[in-house]
Amino acid sequence: MKDQHKSILVIGGAGFIGSHTVDLLLQEGHRVRVLDNFSSGRKENLPWEHPHLEIVSGDLEDGVLLERAFDQAQAVLHLAAQVSVQRSLEDPLGSCRQNILNFVRVLEQARRHGTRVVYASSAAVYGDPEVLPVDEQAPVRPVSPYGLEKYSNELYAELYGRIHGLSHLGLRYFNVYGPRQDPGSPYSGVISRFVDQIRKGQALTVRGDGLQGRDFIHVADVARANLAALFASLCGVVNIAGGQVTTVRRLAELIIELHGGKGSIEGVPPLPGDIRHSRSDIGRMQQFLIAPGIPLDQGLQDLLDGGMSRARSVG
Repeated sequence: MKDQHKSILVIGGAGFIGSHTVDLLLQEGHRVRVLDNFSSGRKENLPWEHPHLEIVSGDLEDGVLLERAFDQAQAVLHLAAQVSVQRSLEDPLGSCRQNILNFVRVLEQARRHGTRVVYASSAAVYGDPEVLPVDEQAPVRPVSPYGLEKYSNELYAELYGRIHGLSHLGLRYFNVYGPRQDPGSPYSGVISRFVDQIRKGQALTVRGDGLQGRDFIHVADVARANLAALFASLCGVVNIAGGQVTTVRRLAELIIELHGGKGSIEGVPPLPGDIRHSRSDIGRMQQFLIAPGIPLDQGLQDLLDGGMSRARSVG
């Protein structure tokens, strides 16, 4: 990372991943402008009184507001999206509008301002891969509108790079977990749901046979990867993951073990469009960005203990 501090625009900065990245940017001394409509992001996720933070409330459809948000930004992290696979299946037109049209709006502003764009892609672009672990050259075969929308984002960014010289990097997030992930949201990951259930004394609901393999990465590591990506020269796409596979059933068992052995597992029907196995090759991430630093058991224990949720620096 370069030594000088920069002005960074974070679109969707009040969300789960965005707010952790905003915290880290502020801790590193950068000036941050957050653009968020707070439809899913939470106001309490942001340190409103921080002297280097500006918060703009509004939608990407507001061209004047978006133009103003880009003013003097030296890089942009675009995280705003409709992130539910299930919702993309139920409302493909609405999902497309949010995830493709709004993405092109961001690219257009970046082109006009000459701003580097780092954006959230997804492991969903791979679909249900035949060979694991998957690297960035693996076949792209999305099995949901959401996955297709994220791949469309990558193609648009690549096109803008070729035509306009736009600096861009898509981050193919795998299974991100950690504090501030809303267990009641339809976009929530399985870990936040399990932790919420065990805290309430409920059975951990495992979909299907529970042998679905997942590659988990803590949101603090994702924030570090986002920060590195903003200041890197790397273009294209990169996997953001922990590089290890854990089945959903084993995850439930581990959470019960960390909770002192108190808990039970209940089977429920699987969801349509649910990917069977997922595991990332993280060589490119380790080479150009960061290496993951928080083991799964440590991250789970921190969640169960309620830690790492409000740590901030206002310096």
